[in-house]
Amino acid sequence: MERAGATTMKGNPMTLVGPELKPGDTAPDFSVVDGGLKTVTLKDTGNQVRIISVIPSLDTPVCDAQTKRFNEEASKLPGVAIITVSMDLPFAQKRWCGAFAVDKVKMLSDHKDASFGTNYGTLIKELRIESRAIFVLDAHNKIRYAEYVKEVADFPNYETALAAARGAAAPAA
Repeated sequence: MERAGATTMKGNPMTLVGPELKPGDTAPDFSVVDGGLKTVTLKDTGNQVRIISVIPSLDTPVCDAQTKRFNEEASKLPGVAIITVSMDLPFAQKRWCGAFAVDKVKMLSDHKDASFGTNYGTLIKELRIESRAIFVLDAHNKIRYAEYVKEVADFPNYETALAAARGAAAPAA
């Protein structure tokens, strides 16, 4: 499935590969690699609330700022795991985290087979990088929030994503 013009990069229309996920959908599985080159699937991310921050590359200003912002927010979100997914190689992710003391966000690389991007609808066909997106998954792998940022150079709606994560993590009344 391809979604032509679903995102833009510097105003240029790009094609996203995969479905457009919505709140209420079951989170699809994926196969990515961590900093130790170990395969990580959806199941491996645990059964707590997760924010999945999807970025094109850590070596761009908006991606840099987005990842640092979620690293800062992590300490205010007990019981919520924050994961960043990009096409950056695991070695580059590890180097970047070390350079900026980012230690509360789990970095995952989709470079091997673009499984995450294809299953979550974030793979930019023309460039083989991820588009900018945010997903909040609850403990049962239901998507509670999904944002596909229309212009890749724009920031996501942090407050709405964080509110969705807090809501999903709140004990049932």
